Amino acid sequence: MSEPVFLDVDGREVRVSNPDKVYFPERGFTKLDVVQYFIAVGDGILNALRDRPTTLERWPSGVFEGARLSTRQDNRGDAFYQKRIPKGAPSWVESVRITFPSGRPADEVCPTELAVIPWAANLGTLTFHSWPVRRADPDRPDQLRIDLDPQPGTDFADAVKVAWEVRALLDELGMAGFPKTSGGRGVHIYVPMEPRWEFTEARRALIAFGRELERRAPSLVTMSWWKEDRGERIFVDYNQVARDRTFASAYSVRPKPRATVSAPLDWDELDDVAPEDFDVASMPDRFAQVGDRHAGMHDKAFSIEPLLEMSARDERDHGLGELPYPPDYPKMPGEPPRVQPSRARKPEA
Repeated sequence: MSEPVFLDVDGREVRVSNPDKVYFPERGFTKLDVVQYFIAVGDGILNALRDRPTTLERWPSGVFEGARLSTRQDNRGDAFYQKRIPKGAPSWVESVRITFPSGRPADEVCPTELAVIPWAANLGTLTFHSWPVRRADPDRPDQLRIDLDPQPGTDFADAVKVAWEVRALLDELGMAGFPKTSGGRGVHIYVPMEPRWEFTEARRALIAFGRELERRAPSLVTMSWWKEDRGERIFVDYNQVARDRTFASAYSVRPKPRATVSAPLDWDELDDVAPEDFDVASMPDRFAQVGDRHAGMHDKAFSIEPLLEMSARDERDHGLGELPYPPDYPKMPGEPPRVQPSRARKPEA
């Protein structure tokens, strides 16, 4: 075990234990490499996380062959989600009280300064999962997050095709979106919104948006919660704006052998990049050259009233109401049965 390294990060001392531990064997990246990566893109990732409740996805043994993430059903994995601020955190690591769908509260890490990021990386955090809210009002989202999730038989290029459909619809609505790679095969698009609505209303707005995309590009887009019905299309994960649902923040490192990262993009870059273009080694140079592509994201926030009106029309004119919530949620008002279509009991003749 190597001796710890102490880094000065904006006047805070951050201890990096066992800095030579290899986190990504395929690339030879160590824990210290990961910590220094986060410092190099510090302004960008802090812009993505500042004042947001943030779940830490921790891989304390690195990303080795066969490593897996613990789940609710099986907690014996090599990595895990930290949803509560770790005991013994420095006083300058702030927290915010959030409420889970069950109604249980928790105090979650809430980054307010750069040192929090390398501190968390020293604990094995690779991916930061921030809520779409600020700590000033943790019950009202300020981002509508559009997750374009490729299904089997589709890839990043297909997600990009749908991203352009997203932009066209946003333009019609007078809204703006900010794309990024997921770090995997998907595309994420942030839409800054006025923090006037609760999670259930934001989710209704996103469902309406996704349904309109599906109408416009039925061969490309699916809104089906059930995998067996999605086919070779891009799933618009409408539950990403449900309470306690998050996706990887911009600049997060993904637990993949190549140590890819989630990269903010300008729209004019989208057709010319691949997820593999952005990793722990390449992103610091890009950041030094172009800065944070999402720096001005919250210069203007948008009303989701047009989408809520669209939702009301869908229900009134087409009988389209709620869609299923994730399985760990309590039964929600108006929600259809959470029964996989192939398992649904057929009515008797």
